[in-house]
Amino acid sequence: MSDSAAALRRDKVLGAIRSRLGQSDGRSRTAASRIAGQAPHLVPERSRRDAAGLKELFATQLRAGNATVVAVASEADLPAAVAAYLRGQNLPLAMRAGNDTWLRAIDWSREPALSIAEGPAVPDDEVGLTHAVAAVAETGTLVLASGPANPVTVTFLPETSIIVVRAADLVGPYEAAFDLIRQRYGRGTMPRTLNLVSGPSRTADVGGRLVTGAHGPRRLCVMVVG
Repeated sequence: MSDSAAALRRDKVLGAIRSRLGQSDGRSRTAASRIAGQAPHLVPERSRRDAAGLKELFATQLRAGNATVVAVASEADLPAAVAAYLRGQNLPLAMRAGNDTWLRAIDWSREPALSIAEGPAVPDDEVGLTHAVAAVAETGTLVLASGPANPVTVTFLPETSIIVVRAADLVGPYEAAFDLIRQRYGRGTMPRTLNLVSGPSRTADVGGRLVTGAHGPRRLCVMVVG
């Protein structure tokens, strides 16, 4: 059976089911209206802060999970901030990144010693550079969209992950982050996967002993720009 024939048969079956259930256009419009106008969920009081308060909460939550947080005044200052962090950790000034438009637009030549290789990460990469589409102050969580712009491997394969987020994309609760993502991508163009990151990789599943880097980076540095 061809795909078109199968689709017609499916529509016929579903149409018969709807007819037996007495479904009307009015019910369909009601359901669509409820989906489009969904009432907001309860929001924790700690996430109801001004911009400065959200930055403070975000940094506090991340540092509690052993992440490093760096405030960067502007995009122009980002190359120097990244280089300073890598030197402070005695790491090579070489990174892997995707083809993210925003990261590409930054003038990395301000730090001539820095080198950025483009594409999915490979096992030899020590440092990955990723741009988060949103950040949640409520739990100190970064929201990462999968795709060529920011490959998942760049975030999780290297032992050191540097994730950059714009202060304008920092919100209080999760609900606001998902609203921001829906507005940015629109219907039908959402990323295949959203990864939520709240710190470096840690687990105590085996023998109750804390192990870092078991299924992700040992070090996480979050740079908040703006």
